[in-house]
Amino acid sequence: MDVEKIKFVLVETSNGGNIGAAARAMKTMGLSKLALVNPCEFRTYECYSRASGAFELLDDALVCETLEEAVADCSMVIGTSARLRSLSWPQIEPHDFTQVFHDAPEGTRIAVVFGRERSGLSNAELSLCSSLVVIPSVADFSSLNVSAAVQVLAYEVRRAVLASEASTKALTADEATKKAATIKPGELPASHRELENMYEHLQATLIETGYLDPQNPRMMMPRFRRLFNRSALNRSEVQLLRGVLASLDKMSRRIKAKG
Repeated sequence: MDVEKIKFVLVETSNGGNIGAAARAMKTMGLSKLALVNPCEFRTYECYSRASGAFELLDDALVCETLEEAVADCSMVIGTSARLRSLSWPQIEPHDFTQVFHDAPEGTRIAVVFGRERSGLSNAELSLCSSLVVIPSVADFSSLNVSAAVQVLAYEVRRAVLASEASTKALTADEATKKAATIKPGELPASHRELENMYEHLQATLIETGYLDPQNPRMMMPRFRRLFNRSALNRSEVQLLRGVLASLDKMSRRIKAKG
């Protein structure tokens, strides 16, 4: 498992100390990629004090205005939340969390997203996620500090790294090279940006053909997102779907021109 391809993303964290503690939690488990979406003023004494030596994570943190910007280079986005939603996302527990990484195609870049201290992630932000990891807690006190949540999942990543290192010792260098060489460009996982472009194209086509009423969308697009997120589309598959949509667009314009 390549931890350089795993990014932890904190959304609108309101306490700089929590950001520092999260950075420390990540460093102790060998993680270094930190992104912050619209954070509070975080490069403060309290933040660096609670980082306790993980200063480079704070100095190098990617600061973005939106979650979409923060995960644009990722093919897999995993959200975290304790709140129930009207439209449920596929849910996994921490001990199954890293199995998702093992099942992903080689080269997959992964974002793990942590929500606001008070309200977590919005439904719009969750729609960017392929699954949701939930840390079990007691019902009458389910609030978990964001840095504690980061520590729990960072530990699961570390466990998976150690297990992966043990198993890959059986592979020779030649075998590893041959395995990497078998992956064709089209088989690489689609990036978040490629998927978002496909969703935008899909929505426009559904509106154009009359299947989707923009005045009464009825959660149609979130359901399509869930469907395709489960499929873990690669680049060739996204291009195939975009070709189908382009064909439908062309046919719709011809019908309207005749009518």
